[in-house]
Amino acid sequence: MGQSVEIRASSTIGETLIVDTDRSLTGQDGRTPAPDAEGADAPGLLAKRLYGLGLGIDRVFVLQNVVTVRRQGGWDEGAAGRVADATKTCLNFYP
Repeated sequence: MGQSVEIRASSTIGETLIVDTDRSLTGQDGRTPAPDAEGADAPGLLAKRLYGLGLGIDRVFVLQNVVTVRRQGGWDEGAAGRVADATKTCLNFYP
């Protein structure tokens, strides 16, 4: 149940990955869920997934349809792809 989120574009700037989606995940206020936060909303659930990938992610910020993710050491294609895959399925209730 639920639909996959389409990734329109992603880019990296140093240690920051910016993922642009086709779906709004927050209202006009951005959210920075903590790694240990218990979130039942879309940004909280997505952040929990991203922190759980084991990629050394230290910050997630979600503002409407843009997800900004930071990790020390920059991004390679594989790590960025794992973040994109987790984002695509963040609104799916059943894998």
